[in-house]
Amino acid sequence: MKETVPVGRFAGVRIGLHWSVLGIVALVAVGLGGFVLPTEMPGRSPIAYAVCGTAAAVLLVCSVLVHELAHAVVARRNGVAVAGITLWLLGGVARLRGEARSAGADFRIAAVGPASSAALALVLGAGVVAAIRFGADELVVAVLSYLAVLNAVLAVFNLVPAAPLDGGRVLRAVLWAWRGDRFRAAVWSAWAGRGFGFLLITAGVVEVLMRSAAGVWWVLLGLFVVNTAAAEERQARTGLALAGVAVADVMSSPVETAAAEQSVAQSSRDPAASHPHPVLPLVDSRGQVRGAVTLDRLRAVPEHERATTAVIQVAEPLEEVTTAEPGESLALVLPRLSGAARGRVLVCAGGRLHGIVAPSDIARVLADHSLTASLPASADLSWEPDHRPPPPGWWYPGQHR
Repeated sequence: MKETVPVGRFAGVRIGLHWSVLGIVALVAVGLGGFVLPTEMPGRSPIAYAVCGTAAAVLLVCSVLVHELAHAVVARRNGVAVAGITLWLLGGVARLRGEARSAGADFRIAAVGPASSAALALVLGAGVVAAIRFGADELVVAVLSYLAVLNAVLAVFNLVPAAPLDGGRVLRAVLWAWRGDRFRAAVWSAWAGRGFGFLLITAGVVEVLMRSAAGVWWVLLGLFVVNTAAAEERQARTGLALAGVAVADVMSSPVETAAAEQSVAQSSRDPAASHPHPVLPLVDSRGQVRGAVTLDRLRAVPEHERATTAVIQVAEPLEEVTTAEPGESLALVLPRLSGAARGRVLVCAGGRLHGIVAPSDIARVLADHSLTASLPASADLSWEPDHRPPPPGWWYPGQHR
């Protein structure tokens, strides 16, 4: 889920809105301000109802943002990089670059979301009591009560033990800790998610046929859960197959690098013609990795500024570059590809560059295991040679063994 409108950063986490978030804002604003409040508290002006409905919708989106920020902050504290948060029609998504390294970390990252929603429900509930005690307007009390209930529902719903809900992540962490296999735990969690999704779809269809069109919402939510759970199951099965493959076994090495402090002009007269990868790692005088720059960024530097612009000035610093360690399992690196520049992952240890993993390396290993997986949109295959020599031990007509 990609953002459409960037909002900014909070606690170092990038926040954005997908255009579909307008759907939930309109639904809550119109439903509450146009129907619920006028029916339950008649006699107020249309403007008062509209303001309360809109305020409730905006505050609900803010509540979802708090939920996702809790995930992001705890993820960062447990060593998982966060690409950003996107708010959309069905809630929010915290995009993590990678996976938790332990079952305990996985549990904490998952559980903090529902916990934050429950805490918000308690705070808003206290606000309702305070508003009544100090004689606040009934509309204010109604909005606070509505938000308290919705946050409580959000907390309870997310605790359902089915992927991709937070409860499914909690289930995965518990099974991982119990059986010691994160990938099988993810498969079982995904199975639970698909079952729950089909249950939501069935309930929604029954609601539409027997009572009202409100069941369409449950059908949409169920379809989202089923599709996401199926994708997670495919990813988990790929992880099962690749768990024993180390990054060092598939990476390309050695890798051409550039001095971080040299000028763009010195790095290459024609970046596209001289570098085998569209991502150029940068090292300092001690051989330590400082970051990486895409060749598109080098090309974007105006011709007259290339002699005076250091490569490091247009590069991504190391903390923003997707990296892996040589001994890591390739299965743990796959989820990071979506945040990797052009799908390339730098392989580093002790601050030094050991190699680079390209989309072609991933595709070759998947083919060897008769697996298929979608490469991220950022994975640029145009730099890969059209013809590669076959791996050792392979044979085709015309090759001498």
